[in-house]
Amino acid sequence: MASIATENVTQLYNIMSIQELRINPADFHNTSGVHQLNRSKCIDSDAWNWLYTFQPGFLWLIFILGAIENGFVLSVLCFHKSRCTVAEIYLANMAFADLMLVCVLPFWAINISNKFGWPFGLFLCKAINTISYMNFYSSIYFLTLVSIDRYLAMVKTMSLGRMRRTTCAKWNSFIVWMCALLICSPTVMFRNLRYFKEYNITACSLEYPATYWQPANNCLLNIVGFVIPLCVITYCTIQIIKALRSSELQKLKLIQTERRATMLVLAVLLLFIICWLPFQISTLIDTVSYLADTFQCLEDINEIVTQVATYCAFSNSCLNPVLYVIVGKHFQRKAAEFYKDLLPKRCRKSQSVRMENSLDTLRTSISSECPRKKSIFPLPR
Repeated sequence: MASIATENVTQLYNIMSIQELRINPADFHNTSGVHQLNRSKCIDSDAWNWLYTFQPGFLWLIFILGAIENGFVLSVLCFHKSRCTVAEIYLANMAFADLMLVCVLPFWAINISNKFGWPFGLFLCKAINTISYMNFYSSIYFLTLVSIDRYLAMVKTMSLGRMRRTTCAKWNSFIVWMCALLICSPTVMFRNLRYFKEYNITACSLEYPATYWQPANNCLLNIVGFVIPLCVITYCTIQIIKALRSSELQKLKLIQTERRATMLVLAVLLLFIICWLPFQISTLIDTVSYLADTFQCLEDINEIVTQVATYCAFSNSCLNPVLYVIVGKHFQRKAAEFYKDLLPKRCRKSQSVRMENSLDTLRTSISSECPRKKSIFPLPR
């Protein structure tokens, strides 16, 4: 993947734009140099023009919403006076990963507006792409960990309870971050600045040393980044649903509390799969089209599909906090307590005074009603 070998000039834009999240752009295949690009016969150029006009504004919108919402979630989970539960530790790490992702989107928005010339230097070229990859791998494995935690809470309530300690959760989070960084090491090594004379731009491109790196990284993304964690999540979810339907467990008050937390986790899992599944499918199609050169139209169409799928995946970063507020009753209570404590003492004091006055009025009205009730219903002698 050292140079361009495409049939559409717009595919060059596709590689160096927001689609850099993909490990395997189908346009960079051989090492023979930059070739003259022809117009694609399968896709109307207006579709690409519309897409690149739409990209910067959408990325800025995701950045603004995602930064505000994930910052709100992190402030509640990290600075609330009570300690975080194991599930909240994993969700806080996931919110941090989402915050990292949305904070790099403005760089790509500016890159697209700059005709795909990269103005930020080599360090940010490597760092921003690494952060993008780390977000995906870390998010799916934090969701896997939170699914395992719900499984232990609902199914293995006694035998494996020691695994649900906060210290263990923090070590698990550290391991996930290190593994995500290790998986993203090819991005650190092979992402580089490259000048394209035909377009007079210096682009942040991914230049693999050999062509087999692309399908290999595709398989890594599909299998390690989706299939394996999805199998674990599916098994845990099935067992959790069985436990929720158990009549014996429903009688326990502790299980009722765990059940509310579990519903939030299941909602987050479902949203993640909905948002990221199109991207995974497009990555699989890209591998097929790469290995079978006869499917040129499939490759061209998949480039558009992958662009849209990437936006769908990015949207997950600003939709998760909305779920916490709508579904997470415990999170709602924590948020109310946290921001109530941030109010000035004078405001809190005035609220307490008003509450006391209301209680005094209520007590006075009750006491005034008591004599009348006694006269109507005299006590028997």
